[in-house]
Amino acid sequence: MAFDIVIIGAGPAGLCFARSMAGSGLRIALVERQQEAALMAPADDGREIAITHNSQRLMRELGLWSRLREDEIGTLRDAMVLDGDDRGGLMFRHDEAGKSQLGWLLSNHAIRRAAYAEVMELPEVERITGARVSSVRTARDGADVELSSGEILRAKLVVAADSRFSETRRAMGIAAGMHDFGKTMLVLRMQHEVAHEQVAWEWFGVGQTLALLPLHDPHTSSVVLTLRPQAMQAMLALDDAALEAAMAERFQQRLGAMRVAGPRCAYPLVGVYAKRFVAERFAMIGDAAVGMHPVTAHGFNFGLLGQATLARELRAAVAAGRSISSPGLLRRYERQHRLATRPLYLATQMLAGLYTDDRPPARVLRKLALSAGARLGPFKRLVVAGLTANSAGVPGLFRSGHSA
Repeated sequence: MAFDIVIIGAGPAGLCFARSMAGSGLRIALVERQQEAALMAPADDGREIAITHNSQRLMRELGLWSRLREDEIGTLRDAMVLDGDDRGGLMFRHDEAGKSQLGWLLSNHAIRRAAYAEVMELPEVERITGARVSSVRTARDGADVELSSGEILRAKLVVAADSRFSETRRAMGIAAGMHDFGKTMLVLRMQHEVAHEQVAWEWFGVGQTLALLPLHDPHTSSVVLTLRPQAMQAMLALDDAALEAAMAERFQQRLGAMRVAGPRCAYPLVGVYAKRFVAERFAMIGDAAVGMHPVTAHGFNFGLLGQATLARELRAAVAAGRSISSPGLLRRYERQHRLATRPLYLATQMLAGLYTDDRPPARVLRKLALSAGARLGPFKRLVVAGLTANSAGVPGLFRSGHSA
């Protein structure tokens, strides 16, 4: 079977890329190991994704935004960073950028559902679901993607979007820098007595990190707790009543009584950055290229940005009658996406290291850093501008759920 592009992975990045190529005149295959029923109605995986203004614009252009229900869209008006027993913390306010809000919160499964619904309507995209890729081979004259069924898909270009633990990346012999933070993240939707007032929290404590992501209902948030694996196992073993009491205590009763309102989902914290994003007739997008630690809330935002960058290069090549797999095109994509992601990826590693280090010197340093940040108006305006810009800009500093 011959295609112009074979996309491996129907997560948000892969789906958005397929949608971005609509009307390009290229024939596309989308290969995914999950069955179609699971893609049409994705399971709730607990993850809430922080969306910047630029990402919201891209989602509108792709048709995803109009497919979301009103109660699936949370407003991120302001954001607050706390350390230890701080009461006020470092506030990032929407009005510092002259906007009505910093961003939005969307459930990962709602994004996936909306994106798949868009792709289902594209006649140029052949969806091959319930299929595993057994090998990928690229050469000067083309690329072959072999499925476990024995079927071979011939393509001019292969695009991998199959998670930060990408099997396709490994099959292509591309190494990745991988940082295991040795922590487990629990994401859990909870109801609470005190209204969230559309303010996100990032709270660094001794032996734990907490986040609060405001959802559509003023008394419902996505709660994110990061602990060492053994401590997390103990938390996961609690029944609902005990877990509710434990979470209220961890939040120092600042939200009042808390009630479980969604599934418990736990994820290992691992950051990934591929040594290369491209190879012969091959490119990576989404977490396969850059898998962010969620503390900066930029995983999906980078995935959306990367696919848009690659799609723009490909559409320009088609319009000019040039090859969609030329080394020059792929290098341009890699250069642009590395420039957009590498600085924040490295800064995130440093930030996560500092704010999860419980040794006294680190705790003193982060107190000083937050205090300095609170006094530096230009720094705060820079961060807020990055969240609220309508084109790719300086990234934000707040946790999202583990992005796909």
